[in-house]
Amino acid sequence: MNLRSQRKMAADLLDCGMSKVWIDPSRQEEVNEAITKDDMRSLIKKGAIKKKKEKEQSRGGARIRQSQKKKGRRSGSGRRKGKKKARKADKEKWMEKVRSLRKEIKKLRDNGVIESSTYRELYGMIKGNYFRRKSHLYNYLEEIGIIEK
Repeated sequence: MNLRSQRKMAADLLDCGMSKVWIDPSRQEEVNEAITKDDMRSLIKKGAIKKKKEKEQSRGGARIRQSQKKKGRRSGSGRRKGKKKARKADKEKWMEKVRSLRKEIKKLRDNGVIESSTYRELYGMIKGNYFRRKSHLYNYLEEIGIIEK
């Protein structure tokens, strides 16, 4: 059954391309008998012919990129615009980390877990960006035998 002319008419009425026209498979005989635009309008009203939804832009790729950025990926030199001074976010991130680590070692020193000499050593290491996060600091302290699990 060739429904090319009907599909073309329906596309014209629905204001879309021929590939976006959906014809109900169970009512193809009825559609085949329709020869005027008026017949087509009545079939559209009855629901024998419909316009397929337009495909929208997928957010899948965006979600993947977002999760990677959250992990700190996609921030290499090729992605950067502007001088280092202009890119405050990096510095602010570093400051946040350093402040939390310094607070942590201060707490350990005040509680008597570490000595002041160890505190000074760790302080310098923190300043030198040795530790990635608090858990990394604690792993290091376990390795050198200052604290136990």
